[in-house]
Amino acid sequence: MTQKKYHLLYKGSQILVLALTNALNSENINPIIKDQGESARLAGFGTPTPLLQEVYLHEDEIKKGKKVLEQLF
Repeated sequence: MTQKKYHLLYKGSQILVLALTNALNSENINPIIKDQGESARLAGFGTPTPLLQEVYLHEDEIKKGKKVLEQLF
C-alpha cells in the first residue's frame, strides 16, 4: 500500500486560511486543514494558539497550490 504524502503550504489565522481554502477550491485543489486549537478544545485541553491553522496539500498539488498562495497574498 502506498502512503500519501502531504506538505505544509501555509500556517496562519482562521480568516486567512478560509480565504486560501476558497481560492484553492476554485482551482480544484483539495486542502487538508489542521486546527490544533479545535482538536485540543474537543479533547478538553487548552492551547496557546487557539486561532492558528495549517493548510496541507498532497505532493501532487503543492506546486499549483504555491502559485495560488502567491497570487492571493
